[in-house]
Amino acid sequence: MQLELARVLLIPARVPPHKPVEDEPGIEHRLEMCRLAIAGDPRFEVSGVEAARAGPSFTVDTLEELHVNQPQSELFLIVGGDVALGFASWRDPERVLALATVAVVERPGSSRAAVEQVLSHIGGGQRARFLDMPAIEISSTFLRRRARDGEPTRYLVPDAVRAYVDRHRLYGGNPQP
Repeated sequence: MQLELARVLLIPARVPPHKPVEDEPGIEHRLEMCRLAIAGDPRFEVSGVEAARAGPSFTVDTLEELHVNQPQSELFLIVGGDVALGFASWRDPERVLALATVAVVERPGSSRAAVEQVLSHIGGGQRARFLDMPAIEISSTFLRRRARDGEPTRYLVPDAVRAYVDRHRLYGGNPQP
């Protein structure tokens, strides 16, 4: 328990401003896939806070809202190193770092040193924490490509999510056996 979190919120972006996705299924499908992925695990919760807002989803706005609604809670923002490398281009990164401790998971192609370099130029960047965990080379891009190409995703995503993607033919794919 590196962060000793009481719970983890999964918050799908209504419109991700930095990550356009081909064959994007929409926020309602992504919310449901998150719900299916965490079903039965009380440590996780899905939040529709960004789904309820119109327009692009900016992390700073979400953190502001969470802080207003739960001012006693210490907030952490868990991101992959690949995402952290672009942190300087986010809307108001200094405010993000004032509202939450950024917890970074190293990813292929994003070394800790490179992430530290980016964060060192942003006020509050020294508060970032790096999580020690084995590298898992499965990305959302990889999973969407497999679904689109009709390749199996069994053992890569929870069975309920896989069945949902297949049933709704998300990401331009064909149902898998």
